[in-house]
Amino acid sequence: MRVFFIGVCGTAMGNAAVLLKKMGHEVAGSDNGVYPPMSDVLKSAGVDLFEGYAENEMLNWQPDRVVVGNAVSRGNSQVEYLLRSRKIPFVSLPQLIGEDLIANRPAVVVAGTHGKTTTTSLTSFALAQAGVTPGYLIGGVPLDLPSGNELGTDSSPFVIEGDEYDSAFFDKRSKFIHYRPKILILNNLEFDHGDIFRDLLDISRSFSHLLRIVPSDGYVLINGDDPNLKELSDAPWTSTINVGLSEGNGLQITEFSEDSKGSRFGLVWKGNKVMQIDWQMHGLFNARNLAMATLASVLMQNIESGERMNNPDFNPFAFATLPDFSSCTGVKRRQEILHESEKLIILSDFAHHPTAITGAIESLRARWPDREIIACFEPRSNTAVTNIFESRFVEALALADVALLGAIYRAEKIPPENRIDPQNMIIRINELGKKGHAFESNQNLERFLMSSEFSNPSLVVFFSNGSFDGVIDRFTDSFERRK
Repeated sequence: MRVFFIGVCGTAMGNAAVLLKKMGHEVAGSDNGVYPPMSDVLKSAGVDLFEGYAENEMLNWQPDRVVVGNAVSRGNSQVEYLLRSRKIPFVSLPQLIGEDLIANRPAVVVAGTHGKTTTTSLTSFALAQAGVTPGYLIGGVPLDLPSGNELGTDSSPFVIEGDEYDSAFFDKRSKFIHYRPKILILNNLEFDHGDIFRDLLDISRSFSHLLRIVPSDGYVLINGDDPNLKELSDAPWTSTINVGLSEGNGLQITEFSEDSKGSRFGLVWKGNKVMQIDWQMHGLFNARNLAMATLASVLMQNIESGERMNNPDFNPFAFATLPDFSSCTGVKRRQEILHESEKLIILSDFAHHPTAITGAIESLRARWPDREIIACFEPRSNTAVTNIFESRFVEALALADVALLGAIYRAEKIPPENRIDPQNMIIRINELGKKGHAFESNQNLERFLMSSEFSNPSLVVFFSNGSFDGVIDRFTDSFERRK
């Protein structure tokens, strides 16, 4: 089959295109931004690339099927041809993944507002260690796996992030509905994606729909400490296991501690300690990600004997190969250290939600208690650029010693009455006893950083789900050259 991807250079689209190529299909794709690293990944896999969305280039390639990316909308010339001609069948990326990549394989679907990419990576790593040879599709760059995509075998489990965002301009269902989980991980649940969900109830409804398609011989792993997940409707048709800090959880995280070298904690299954973790990654949130990944791996290895969960004495850890996470470093741009010296540490972090930023800064404070923390935040996501979370961003960023707010991404597209107000945020941060500055452009923020003395041992962390207009790379390079 000849499959054409419109918007092929997105992380998920590109990885899916590579997997289809590995399956033996002929694959091509178009995008406005065809540049490394994804262009290099696609070219090395043998995927034909076209710059721009010229109708004739897609037609001349003669696809049998077209995959339309989530970022693609009406007005795209290739899309308009598909709708006008009705000659070539087209699908959303989630539909393609569900039908072609997962198909009849048992799927581990990792859902939740935070931690999906890391948990997906750790679950894939754990299954690979157990010799299961999983397939996986990861929406980031895993540091402990050969790549962000792997086909696995025809019958092996498939691990994937279950994103709650919509599937395409013509399919407004959440992506994860297409994946039909055998094991569903619910990391957490908060309001996000204000451009497509009205409120927490609206997004919770989508998660409830996902619960309804877990089979009776599957498992639902829930963050037992999350109040919003507790409000979801029960799923009595399947086995549900809570994971968290409190004693009431089926799998409990105990004795957590961390320092500059990593973190340590235990995993206790129904009162019995089954694992002691000593690894390089930080933050209680990552401990929970690991706990979820470990349990999913263990249960997947026991999946044929799931009925034993009805026995209160059943210990799935006794029947499985347990992973060794001691060498794991996680996913690129998750507390990623870009530069480290006695004077200055520079990190990049993908966090763009108040809860994620709070957890990251708390972890950084535990790792480097004697350093001044300077938090640089780029309001970029569809929710972060609005004033929905303005107060919560203030509270999160005030956990740092200094808060530097960059330019609002595409501010002109947000009505002023709905737009986040960086100047007001800085006033409130100052009232909380912390320093802060708001900048009209990311370049102005960059100039401020470049001119800073950093007389005290400091840590600069960049929070953004984008590139911060290249500021991160240029600032880091300037200090790397001084080594």
